[in-house]
Amino acid sequence: MAEKRSPSRSFSDLVEIMAILRKECPWDRQQTHASIKDLMVEELYEAIEAIDSDDPEELRKELGDLLLHVIFHTEIARESGRFDIGDVIYGIQEKLIRRHPHVFSDTLANDTKTVVRNWEDLKMKEGERNSVLQGVPDTLPALIKAQRMQEKAAAVGFDWQEWEQAWPKLIEELDEFRQVAKEGSEKDKAEEFGDLLFSLVNVGRLAGMNAEDCLRLTNRKFRFRFQHIEKVLAERGKLPKDATLEEMDEIWEAAKELENS
Repeated sequence: MAEKRSPSRSFSDLVEIMAILRKECPWDRQQTHASIKDLMVEELYEAIEAIDSDDPEELRKELGDLLLHVIFHTEIARESGRFDIGDVIYGIQEKLIRRHPHVFSDTLANDTKTVVRNWEDLKMKEGERNSVLQGVPDTLPALIKAQRMQEKAAAVGFDWQEWEQAWPKLIEELDEFRQVAKEGSEKDKAEEFGDLLFSLVNVGRLAGMNAEDCLRLTNRKFRFRFQHIEKVLAERGKLPKDATLEEMDEIWEAAKELENS
């Protein structure tokens, strides 16, 4: 049994507590990199939700959960002699210094676009990537991945200058999807719908929008409005399946008014 402890503001204390848990707690002891990877993703999305909600107290808690996962994975690696927290900290410091020569050396970069281009150039020169797209993980949600691949390509000059230039391509993809939706195969429908989504992300990106953020906002609006429909119908002694589309649409419009009040 470990000695009683009180929380502190010390990073090293947190690392030590994790090491103790790996020895003393049956659940913590049996975890592996693979077994907790999905939990780490969950914590990341909870942190994003706190950011979207503009809730600093909740964000503080969620960042702590994310930090715990960094230390958890590092402790698992330390036990097998692969690396420790010092290696992790040294590695990211070295990378930040190396990738910011305009700050820590004599390279000039007076705007964000130049910084991003230099970052990608350095990765290619260092042999870390064979393609600028290589750093976009396959495990990213598809909407985020589409935006990140477009941003990576844009950083090396493969991009339109403004969203109006990309608009005709979006209309082209919309027309192509409309055609296959009527008479195409399932494969053709899936391909053309994907092309349409990709073009829509591109237009939004060029207009300064983040597709994932925008869709999350719309998802929240839909959830609020539909749950309002369920609530009002329940007060009327009904379920959604018992109501007409016209009745539900009327309540939907009322929910929109509530959002703006």
